[in-house]
Amino acid sequence: MEKKAKAKRTVSLENYGIKNATVRYQLSPDELHKTTIEKGQGVEASSGALAVNTGEFTGRSPQDRFIVKDKITEDKIWWGNINIPFDGDAFDALYRKVTDYLSNKEIFVRDCYACADENYKMNIRVINEYPWSNLFAYNMFLRPVEEDIKRFEPEWTVVNAPGFRANPDEDGTRQHNFAILNFTKKIALIGGTGYTGEIKKGIFSALNFILPVEKNTLPMHCSANVGKKGDTAIFFGLSGTGKTTLSTDPNRSLIGDDEHGWTSENSVFNFEGGCYAKVINLSRDNEPEIYDAIKKGAILENVILDKDGHVDFADTSITQNTRVSYPIHHIENIKIPSIGKNPKNIFFLTADAFGVIPPISKLTPSQAAYHFISGYTAKVAGTEAGVVEPVPSFSACFGAPFMPLHPSKYAEMLSKKMIDAGVNVWLVNTGWTGGPYGIGKRMELKYTRAMINAVLNGDLGLYNYDDYHIHSVFGVAQPRSCPGVPTSVLSPRATWNDDEAYYTTAFKLTNAFRNNFKKFEAHCSEEIRRGGPQRYAF
Repeated sequence: MEKKAKAKRTVSLENYGIKNATVRYQLSPDELHKTTIEKGQGVEASSGALAVNTGEFTGRSPQDRFIVKDKITEDKIWWGNINIPFDGDAFDALYRKVTDYLSNKEIFVRDCYACADENYKMNIRVINEYPWSNLFAYNMFLRPVEEDIKRFEPEWTVVNAPGFRANPDEDGTRQHNFAILNFTKKIALIGGTGYTGEIKKGIFSALNFILPVEKNTLPMHCSANVGKKGDTAIFFGLSGTGKTTLSTDPNRSLIGDDEHGWTSENSVFNFEGGCYAKVINLSRDNEPEIYDAIKKGAILENVILDKDGHVDFADTSITQNTRVSYPIHHIENIKIPSIGKNPKNIFFLTADAFGVIPPISKLTPSQAAYHFISGYTAKVAGTEAGVVEPVPSFSACFGAPFMPLHPSKYAEMLSKKMIDAGVNVWLVNTGWTGGPYGIGKRMELKYTRAMINAVLNGDLGLYNYDDYHIHSVFGVAQPRSCPGVPTSVLSPRATWNDDEAYYTTAFKLTNAFRNNFKKFEAHCSEEIRRGGPQRYAF
């Protein structure tokens, strides 16, 4: 007698206002991969990965990110051009429009969670219009086991409708795309954009509010790994500074590559279950772990493929922000569970396109707080319309678009934790040396790795006056020598061969730091204010 096929479990979306939908619940990565191709929404690369085009938006749209202003948020959020208030009634009206739009469609639903530490776990239901968006949710959030699915109760909901276009005049949005957080209703509402990063950043922005306010836990936009002796290292950095690359180390177990919490119980845990890496100029020689993670189950975004499905990782004709998402188990050397002990070392990564910041320097606690609040990197020509020369770029806490509270709140928590745990903090320039962008060259990855390894191995040691030089402009302590790195590389001034040009440029960047910090000064102690460059150019 022929066995009947086991019925697929499903969920109803009626209580979300989505009516008569054909619900595809908890599909496997293979099923979502296949469905995407069948719908003509993606193709398979030669590696087996799914390649998709996210459409009009190939990155986040910070000016179209909103937070509903209500009793929970009105007195706590740092309102402004980063955290833009949205009216509660307008949210309800827009939500009804989106759910009406999703009604009568085939919808992809996934139950998952964030936060690897059970004490901080957040259950999430993700409702997607597109199958590949649901595969992204599988890759990037943590995956419940079968027993958990049977009794799953979502705490937060993501409603994701890339094909829906808002009417700004009616809906209160800036333009047709939007990403809105509602803390009272615990909903992240996303529409008008296919860029998948909005899905994960919506939930992580919510956690960046919830964890410090309710759990006394510091949320961090950082990567983290752990050595064989259990020593945890944390890497803060904005996009393009090497955060994912440098934390993915064959000699250390990866905890996670983008979002973590540092608890009052002295542990560091990963928010997510995957990695979302930039693949511009990716090569197996420089980044073998990431390169080899691009296989069946991974999603490539906005890359160019040849007729045989091979990716041209140097091709930026769609965007500089080419990406791949993959579940963390695509990396061989990972920490299970994704939790580490108090960090021993913290690295602030910056891609200084002016070429004046030392390749590595040790920070005092006040300098660490200052640079954390500043969150400096630089934009180079071609990354945005109108950018023709290096431009300083500051993003508070190395993740301002995702930080709902005032940056000083996160900085105070970080400073206290650093002091209590006796952590060493290092500023690492992965950007330019020998001159600014267009004249100098990018710091070689092998040298940056050698400097970080020297810190992790204890070869750079604690501060000793004879071993370090205090930079005359930035005031940071730069080592005079480092194993595996030519001495000349350690001094940015020496690589320029033009002292006047170097100091002119260094002072220009100093002024940018100080001018940016003015908006934070009223919220910071004198000690933190003195952690930055102390000299102006005249």
